[in-house]
Amino acid sequence: MISSAADASTTPAPWRQDATVIGLVGLAHATSHFSHLLLAPLFPIFMREFGLSYSQVGLLTSVFFVISGVGQALSGFLVDRVGARPVLFAAIACFIGSALAAATAQGWWGLLLAAALAGVGNAPFHPVDFSILNQRVSAPRLGYAFSVHGLTGNLGWALAPVFLVGIATWDDWRSAYWAAIAVYAAVLALLWSQREHLATRVVRRPAGQTAADDLAFLRLPVVWGCFGFFLLSTMTLAVVQTYASSILQAVHAVPLATATLTVTAYMLAGALGMLLGGWVAARVAAVDRVVALTMAAGAALMLLAATGWLGGFGTMAALAVTGLAIGIGGPSRDLLIRRATPAGATGRVYGTVYSGLDTGFALAPLVFGVLMDHGWYAATLAGGAVTLLLATGAALAVGGRTRPH
Repeated sequence: MISSAADASTTPAPWRQDATVIGLVGLAHATSHFSHLLLAPLFPIFMREFGLSYSQVGLLTSVFFVISGVGQALSGFLVDRVGARPVLFAAIACFIGSALAAATAQGWWGLLLAAALAGVGNAPFHPVDFSILNQRVSAPRLGYAFSVHGLTGNLGWALAPVFLVGIATWDDWRSAYWAAIAVYAAVLALLWSQREHLATRVVRRPAGQTAADDLAFLRLPVVWGCFGFFLLSTMTLAVVQTYASSILQAVHAVPLATATLTVTAYMLAGALGMLLGGWVAARVAAVDRVVALTMAAGAALMLLAATGWLGGFGTMAALAVTGLAIGIGGPSRDLLIRRATPAGATGRVYGTVYSGLDTGFALAPLVFGVLMDHGWYAATLAGGAVTLLLATGAALAVGGRTRPH
């Protein structure tokens, strides 16, 4: 059994103090997820404005996730060494730079710079967020903290297309990015004004240890089990985000405008699941089993959707409930990772395991895009279910090594 990183106090702090920390971190997390979609909603405009191809705009997304994934693994070390707060402020400054690059872009290279800066800014958010939450929030309330963290991330995803497309339709696409700069600046100003709630302890290397000892956590099987869990479960999310609308149109002749609501429904159901999951995580000690049960339920629903028996709207409903099931397991998943984290390595471990998320987003198009190109739509949904079942196995394996005896 691995000793958990017991950063959070077991004696509850005043509720208002914990709520302030949770709210500030949630706002930062929403900003991060907003930045995932800083460019994608306006791809059709970029293609028309600059004469770009699908491959060129798709590469912008790949650049974002490659930089974010590599940077996330590395930024955990930085967070442990200098603290989460300065890294958080630098990340939001990168988002401002990204939006500025997009607002002034004259072609693909300007958009590439925007994608790269957004990837750099996004990279440290999970090490930053979880270092702050684990150190500043009372242990009995961590389940609720992780619930809000996941919820705000989903809301950031949901807000970005509405915000950017809405302003671009009302005025101009460049105005949308100037408005995004104003939003980022306001968030940075608020976090700066409340910076005393965001400070974390700096981890000093003990006497006699070398830089090589900082990598000792990489020898822990549970760390790679958590990494694998994120990689696999994110591939399932990528199937829904990227291909669900196309599958519904091709298999069930669902109109495009209606089919695109599937992703929104999935995200909103996932947000509701996160709220319910916080209540569950605060009351159920066997968090690995909660994760496994919810993921297995989601996989079963995706397999049912793959059969085609449910029809168009039935498939949309099944995928939405899949989001609900996975969302319920989210806070328990984050508690499971906390149990797998050695003391003093919060940033490094969260940076490494959450880089599995970026890796999953990068790999999913390579795997499932081939199936879609061949018209194997049912196999694409079934493949998403299989990766979710494999993620279930990874969660149980991690739980077996970290469960208190």
